[in-house]
Amino acid sequence: MITLTEKAARHVQNQLSKHGKGVGLRLAVRTVGCSGLAYQVDFADELQVGDVRFESHGVMVFVDPKSFDVLDGMEVDYAREGLKEGFKFNNPNVKAECGCGESFSV
Repeated sequence: MITLTEKAARHVQNQLSKHGKGVGLRLAVRTVGCSGLAYQVDFADELQVGDVRFESHGVMVFVDPKSFDVLDGMEVDYAREGLKEGFKFNNPNVKAECGCGESFSV
């Protein structure tokens, strides 16, 4: 299961409203960086064959089956820290992160 905090869900709902279309949030991992994997976040404009899906605080979350193995159990938050704001991923599967915080390994 993947969950969103209430703050993250509100942010996604606002962004989907501005986007003008979309059925939810799509999460995935891609191979990149020092540690091997990075999060990929996008709007889900439609359900894709094989998607694993969840509903969290009124937002649909879609994940491809391959990424789900890495993301299962994750909580997504949205936070502002100083001048930076963005999603924060609390993933219990992460074993190591690179120094810059852009990639991770499981």
